[in-house]
Amino acid sequence: MKTIGLLGGMSWESTAEYYRLLNQLTRERLGGLHSSKCVLYSVDFAEIERLQTEGRWEQAGEILAEAAKALESAGADLLLLCTNTMHKVADQVSAAVTVPLLHLADTTAAAVRTGGLRRVGLLGTAFTMEQDFYRGRLENHGLDVLVPDAAGRGTVHRVIYEELCLGIVREESRKSFQAVINHLVDAGAEGIVLGCTEIELLIQPEHSPVPLFPTTRLHAEAAVTHALAEAP
Repeated sequence: MKTIGLLGGMSWESTAEYYRLLNQLTRERLGGLHSSKCVLYSVDFAEIERLQTEGRWEQAGEILAEAAKALESAGADLLLLCTNTMHKVADQVSAAVTVPLLHLADTTAAAVRTGGLRRVGLLGTAFTMEQDFYRGRLENHGLDVLVPDAAGRGTVHRVIYEELCLGIVREESRKSFQAVINHLVDAGAEGIVLGCTEIELLIQPEHSPVPLFPTTRLHAEAAVTHALAEAP
Protein backbone atom coordinates (compact mmCIF):
# COMPACT_ATOMS: atom_id res chain seq x y z
CA MET A 1 0.00 0.00 0.00
CA LYS A 2 1.26 3.46 -0.90
CA THR A 3 1.62 5.99 1.91
CA ILE A 4 -1.07 8.68 2.02
CA GLY A 5 0.01 12.15 3.15
CA LEU A 6 -2.65 14.11 5.01
CA LEU A 7 -2.36 17.88 5.02
CA GLY A 8 -4.77 18.54 7.86
CA GLY A 9 -5.77 20.61 10.86
CA MET A 10 -8.29 22.75 8.93
CA SER A 11 -10.07 21.93 11.19
CA TRP A 12 -8.73 18.98 13.18
CA GLU A 13 -12.35 17.85 13.64
CA SER A 14 -12.58 16.94 9.97
CA THR A 15 -8.99 15.67 9.83
CA ALA A 16 -9.87 13.14 12.53
CA GLU A 17 -12.72 12.00 10.28
CA TYR A 18 -10.30 11.59 7.39
CA TYR A 19 -8.06 9.39 9.55
CA ARG A 20 -11.01 7.27 10.69
CA LEU A 21 -12.34 6.81 7.17
CA LEU A 22 -8.96 5.94 5.63
CA ASN A 23 -8.38 3.21 8.18
CA GLN A 24 -11.95 1.93 8.05
CA LEU A 25 -11.96 1.76 4.24
CA THR A 26 -8.57 0.03 4.15
CA ARG A 27 -9.75 -2.61 6.62
CA GLU A 28 -12.94 -3.14 4.59
CA ARG A 29 -10.92 -3.76 1.44
CA LEU A 30 -8.05 -5.82 2.88
CA GLY A 31 -9.68 -7.38 5.94
CA GLY A 32 -8.16 -8.52 9.19
CA LEU A 33 -6.02 -6.02 11.07
CA HIS A 34 -5.07 -3.98 8.02
CA SER A 35 -5.01 -0.20 8.40
CA SER A 36 -3.99 2.72 6.24
CA LYS A 37 -0.35 3.70 5.75
CA CYS A 38 -0.38 7.45 6.22
CA VAL A 39 1.50 10.44 7.56
CA LEU A 40 -0.13 13.60 8.90
CA TYR A 41 0.95 17.23 9.01
CA SER A 42 -1.55 19.23 11.06
CA VAL A 43 -1.33 23.02 10.82
CA ASP A 44 -2.59 25.63 13.29
CA PHE A 45 -6.01 26.47 11.87
CA ALA A 46 -6.19 29.83 13.67
CA GLU A 47 -3.26 31.03 11.57
CA ILE A 48 -4.81 29.79 8.33
CA GLU A 49 -8.25 31.18 9.16
CA ARG A 50 -6.78 34.62 9.84
CA LEU A 51 -5.09 34.61 6.43
CA GLN A 52 -8.36 33.53 4.80
CA THR A 53 -10.26 36.40 6.40
CA GLU A 54 -7.56 38.89 5.41
CA GLY A 55 -7.50 37.59 1.83
CA ARG A 56 -3.82 36.61 2.10
CA TRP A 57 -4.25 33.39 0.16
CA GLU A 58 -0.77 33.27 -1.31
CA GLN A 59 0.78 33.39 2.16
CA ALA A 60 -1.56 30.64 3.33
CA GLY A 61 -0.55 28.65 0.27
CA GLU A 62 3.11 29.05 1.18
CA ILE A 63 2.45 27.56 4.60
CA LEU A 64 0.63 24.59 3.10
CA ALA A 65 3.25 24.13 0.40
CA GLU A 66 5.97 23.81 3.05
CA ALA A 67 3.81 21.32 4.92
CA ALA A 68 3.34 19.35 1.70
CA LYS A 69 7.11 19.21 1.22
CA ALA A 70 7.45 17.85 4.75
CA LEU A 71 4.91 15.12 3.99
CA GLU A 72 6.77 14.14 0.84
CA SER A 73 10.03 14.01 2.79
CA ALA A 74 8.29 11.81 5.37
CA GLY A 75 7.51 9.25 2.66
CA ALA A 76 4.08 10.24 1.34
CA ASP A 77 3.36 8.81 -2.13
CA LEU A 78 0.24 10.93 -2.64
CA LEU A 79 -1.30 13.91 -0.87
CA LEU A 80 -4.73 14.85 0.39
CA LEU A 81 -5.46 18.48 1.21
CA CYS A 82 -8.03 17.77 3.93
CA THR A 83 -10.17 20.86 3.39
CA ASN A 84 -12.37 22.08 0.56
CA THR A 85 -11.76 25.79 1.11
CA MET A 86 -7.98 25.60 0.92
CA HIS A 87 -8.20 23.96 -2.48
CA LYS A 88 -8.11 27.60 -3.55
CA VAL A 89 -4.32 27.16 -3.27
CA ALA A 90 -4.22 23.55 -4.51
CA ASP A 91 -2.11 24.43 -7.55
CA GLN A 92 0.41 26.24 -5.33
CA VAL A 93 0.64 23.22 -3.03
CA SER A 94 0.87 20.73 -5.89
CA ALA A 95 3.66 22.68 -7.55
CA ALA A 96 5.79 22.35 -4.41
CA VAL A 97 5.98 18.55 -4.54
CA THR A 98 6.61 15.75 -7.01
CA VAL A 99 3.93 13.35 -5.72
CA PRO A 100 0.31 13.65 -6.90
CA LEU A 101 -2.27 15.74 -5.05
CA LEU A 102 -5.74 14.21 -5.31
CA HIS A 103 -8.06 17.17 -5.88
CA LEU A 104 -11.25 17.07 -3.82
CA ALA A 105 -13.42 18.66 -6.49
CA ASP A 106 -12.32 16.10 -9.08
CA THR A 107 -13.18 13.13 -6.88
CA THR A 108 -16.52 14.74 -6.01
CA ALA A 109 -17.40 15.52 -9.62
CA ALA A 110 -16.59 11.94 -10.63
CA ALA A 111 -19.01 10.64 -7.99
CA VAL A 112 -21.77 12.99 -9.14
CA ARG A 113 -21.33 11.96 -12.77
CA THR A 114 -21.24 8.27 -11.80
CA GLY A 115 -24.53 8.86 -9.99
CA GLY A 116 -26.03 10.08 -13.26
CA LEU A 117 -26.66 13.61 -11.98
CA ARG A 118 -25.79 16.95 -13.53
CA ARG A 119 -27.30 19.76 -11.42
CA VAL A 120 -26.14 19.90 -7.81
CA GLY A 121 -26.40 22.29 -4.89
CA LEU A 122 -23.15 23.24 -3.17
CA LEU A 123 -22.78 23.87 0.56
CA GLY A 124 -19.49 25.06 2.04
CA THR A 125 -17.75 28.08 3.43
CA ALA A 126 -18.55 31.43 1.85
CA PHE A 127 -15.20 31.21 0.04
CA THR A 128 -16.14 27.86 -1.50
CA MET A 129 -19.70 28.83 -2.41
CA GLU A 130 -18.97 32.30 -3.76
CA GLN A 131 -15.57 32.03 -5.45
CA ASP A 132 -14.77 30.18 -8.67
CA PHE A 133 -11.86 27.95 -7.59
CA TYR A 134 -14.18 25.11 -6.49
CA ARG A 135 -17.44 25.78 -8.34
CA GLY A 136 -15.52 26.32 -11.55
CA ARG A 137 -13.67 23.03 -11.13
CA LEU A 138 -16.97 21.20 -10.73
CA GLU A 139 -18.41 23.01 -13.74
CA ASN A 140 -15.39 22.00 -15.81
CA HIS A 141 -16.59 18.43 -15.31
CA GLY A 142 -19.91 19.34 -16.94
CA LEU A 143 -21.91 19.99 -13.78
CA ASP A 144 -24.43 22.76 -13.18
CA VAL A 145 -23.76 24.13 -9.69
CA LEU A 146 -26.31 25.99 -7.58
CA VAL A 147 -25.51 27.81 -4.33
CA PRO A 148 -27.81 29.11 -1.58
CA ASP A 149 -29.03 32.70 -1.50
CA ALA A 150 -27.12 35.27 0.56
CA ALA A 151 -28.97 34.44 3.78
CA GLY A 152 -28.43 30.72 3.28
CA ARG A 153 -24.75 31.18 2.54
CA GLY A 154 -24.38 33.28 5.69
CA THR A 155 -26.03 30.59 7.82
CA VAL A 156 -23.90 27.78 6.42
CA HIS A 157 -20.65 29.73 6.77
CA ARG A 158 -21.41 30.77 10.36
CA VAL A 159 -22.29 27.26 11.50
CA ILE A 160 -19.13 25.84 9.96
CA TYR A 161 -16.74 28.26 11.69
CA GLU A 162 -18.59 28.92 14.94
CA GLU A 163 -19.86 25.40 15.60
CA LEU A 164 -18.65 22.50 13.46
CA CYS A 165 -14.97 23.49 13.49
CA LEU A 166 -15.26 23.46 17.28
CA GLY A 167 -16.94 20.07 17.37
CA ILE A 168 -20.36 21.54 18.22
CA VAL A 169 -23.29 19.76 16.56
CA ARG A 170 -26.68 21.39 17.24
CA GLU A 171 -30.09 20.14 16.16
CA GLU A 172 -31.17 23.73 15.53
CA SER A 173 -28.34 24.16 13.03
CA ARG A 174 -29.21 20.86 11.37
CA LYS A 175 -32.74 22.14 10.77
CA SER A 176 -31.32 25.37 9.33
CA PHE A 177 -29.14 23.38 6.93
CA GLN A 178 -32.12 21.25 5.95
CA ALA A 179 -34.05 24.39 5.08
CA VAL A 180 -31.18 25.56 2.88
CA ILE A 181 -31.02 22.13 1.22
CA ASN A 182 -34.76 22.18 0.55
CA HIS A 183 -34.49 25.60 -1.10
CA LEU A 184 -31.74 24.26 -3.39
CA VAL A 185 -33.87 21.24 -4.27
CA ASP A 186 -36.80 23.54 -5.05
CA ALA A 187 -34.45 25.44 -7.39
CA GLY A 188 -33.67 22.23 -9.28
CA ALA A 189 -30.76 20.60 -7.45
CA GLU A 190 -30.72 16.84 -8.07
CA GLY A 191 -28.13 16.26 -5.37
CA ILE A 192 -26.22 18.17 -2.70
CA VAL A 193 -22.44 18.44 -2.48
CA LEU A 194 -21.31 18.75 1.13
CA GLY A 195 -18.43 20.96 0.08
CA CYS A 196 -16.91 21.45 3.51
CA THR A 197 -15.32 18.56 5.34
CA GLU A 198 -17.03 19.44 8.64
CA ILE A 199 -20.59 19.39 7.26
CA GLU A 200 -20.61 15.58 7.38
CA LEU A 201 -20.57 15.89 11.16
CA LEU A 202 -24.01 17.52 10.92
CA ILE A 203 -25.78 16.29 7.80
CA GLN A 204 -26.39 12.63 6.94
CA PRO A 205 -28.36 11.06 4.05
CA GLU A 206 -31.58 10.94 6.07
CA HIS A 207 -31.49 14.74 6.37
CA SER A 208 -31.86 15.36 2.63
CA PRO A 209 -34.60 14.56 0.10
CA VAL A 210 -31.96 14.10 -2.63
CA PRO A 211 -28.62 12.24 -2.74
CA LEU A 212 -25.73 13.72 -0.78
CA PHE A 213 -22.13 13.77 -1.94
CA PRO A 214 -19.98 13.80 1.22
CA THR A 215 -16.66 15.12 0.00
CA THR A 216 -14.58 13.83 2.92
CA ARG A 217 -15.70 10.24 2.39
CA LEU A 218 -15.37 10.50 -1.39
CA HIS A 219 -11.86 11.91 -1.03
CA ALA A 220 -10.87 9.15 1.38
CA GLU A 221 -12.30 6.47 -0.91
CA ALA A 222 -10.35 7.82 -3.87
CA ALA A 223 -7.16 7.94 -1.80
CA VAL A 224 -7.47 4.32 -0.66
CA THR A 225 -8.19 3.21 -4.22
CA HIS A 226 -5.12 5.09 -5.43
CA ALA A 227 -2.95 3.77 -2.59
CA LEU A 228 -3.93 0.16 -3.24
CA ALA A 229 -3.63 0.32 -7.04
CA GLU A 230 -0.79 -1.73 -8.45
CA ALA A 231 1.84 0.16 -10.39
CA PRO A 232 1.41 -0.23 -14.18
